[in-house]
Amino acid sequence: MDRKDFLKKGLLGTGMFVASASLASAMKNDIDEIEPLEPIGYNHLPNTESKIKENSVIHRADSRGKADHGWLLSNHTFSFANYYNPERMHFGVLRVLNDDKVEAGRGFGTHPHDNMEIISIPLEGDLEHKDSMGNTAVIRSGDIQVMSAGTGIMHSEFNKNSDKLVKFLQIWIYPKKRNVTPRYDQITLDKTKSHNQFQQILSPNADDEGVWIHQDAWFHLGTFDQNTETRYQIRKKGNGVYVFILKGSAEIGSETLEERDGFGVWDIQDLDIKSLKEGTEILVMDVPMTL
Repeated sequence: MDRKDFLKKGLLGTGMFVASASLASAMKNDIDEIEPLEPIGYNHLPNTESKIKENSVIHRADSRGKADHGWLLSNHTFSFANYYNPERMHFGVLRVLNDDKVEAGRGFGTHPHDNMEIISIPLEGDLEHKDSMGNTAVIRSGDIQVMSAGTGIMHSEFNKNSDKLVKFLQIWIYPKKRNVTPRYDQITLDKTKSHNQFQQILSPNADDEGVWIHQDAWFHLGTFDQNTETRYQIRKKGNGVYVFILKGSAEIGSETLEERDGFGVWDIQDLDIKSLKEGTEILVMDVPMTL
């Protein structure tokens, strides 16, 4: 599909998302919340410079939106709060990928969400969570936290420590079903399962490995030795894959990705990935490209 056809396809409705009026009216926190989306007609522009295929996008780490609130440093892969880029609205149902650093003793005050699946992946430090369902918990590196905001939820997130940063990924996914009952869950991963292979950390199935969400999405994490090659198999026909390099570097086809680079590709069945550095950490997000 060429660029013109891609935009035309998006304009006709495949991949077009608009935030609901109720969602927009609830959002008051200009740091943590997305702005209402306009029907721009496409969700991402193909990477015309790609050495692999035209059905791919590359988001280099230094091209992300940046926000410095003093206590919070955040890099936004997709448009969020004061960062707006019409070519970076979302990748399929993957709406938000924020790479956050929170100063000691600081955090996000109580604020609302609805009709969004919210996944937090802590990388360093201790992040304390409280919500309107009565949950109080601390998540650390090796944990995965998920919230189905559904009909509405209030929550806060704070750096529990007084002497070190918290670093975590905040990821938002559009749900396949609106107005579900809000829910919260977290698990601690067995990291031995992610050495030189992809460990499933999220799926649509409550009985499957990892946490679950109301969407046909699968997340996998892996930590790889240098020059390890692996093949990722798409979990559902029609899904695309967004690969995010947490640490190290990797090669996909003939494209080299460095730390915090993102690579999205669709209309494929599998993806070959080769780690280029010792201890390369990779997050793979397998998501529907349309609602």
